[in-house]
Amino acid sequence: MLLGMISETAETPDGWLLVLAFAICAVISYFLGCMNGAVIISKYILRNDVRGHGSGNAGLTNFYRTFGGPLTIGVILTDVLKAVAAVLLGLLIFGQFGVGIGVLGKYWCGMFCLIGHIFPCMFSFKGGKGILSGGTVALMMDWRVALVVWGGFLILTLVTRWVSLGSIWAAVSFPFATAFVFQSVSITILAAITGGLVAWKHHANVKRLLAGEEPKLSFRRKQNKGGSSS
Repeated sequence: MLLGMISETAETPDGWLLVLAFAICAVISYFLGCMNGAVIISKYILRNDVRGHGSGNAGLTNFYRTFGGPLTIGVILTDVLKAVAAVLLGLLIFGQFGVGIGVLGKYWCGMFCLIGHIFPCMFSFKGGKGILSGGTVALMMDWRVALVVWGGFLILTLVTRWVSLGSIWAAVSFPFATAFVFQSVSITILAAITGGLVAWKHHANVKRLLAGEEPKLSFRRKQNKGGSSS
């Protein structure tokens, strides 16, 4: 459906220009996503790659559990700002073709930013799970989408102290909230791919949740002994 829509636009006066915009924005958004704050700060500032600790995940939760400290703010800012830049790029470029295409462009760029975050080519395709960047993408789409995604995330995380459970809710609810708000098959497909990738990255968490072995959120950082932490 989405590919069909893109191919159809090539037959319009500005069609090939729009197809080129899709390609260029996909590349730029992907490389924006590759700028993983947890890896950059741990590997090049702390000289201690976060992927060698705890869960091995290159994300905010594992960084905080492993290192803590004010540099966690740097991870947050990096992962938030790259998602903001990608979505604004989509709005700026695709908004020139109309409001509907502008929304599609936001989801398109947001999706590729998440792909870059999860599979960064400069970090051996081993990135994070996409929750912080994905949550930023959801926040910038529509306040109703953000309310469903973030509201469920915060409630589940605060009540259960399982960040992963809130994250899974955010990923699964994203396409449903998108479908309800925009009622567009193409946009919903992009949201489903984005949410599906984030949900898939949490498959290990699902197994631990079912086994009752998933660690709960703690605001006290565990001491890192022997190069590992939980």
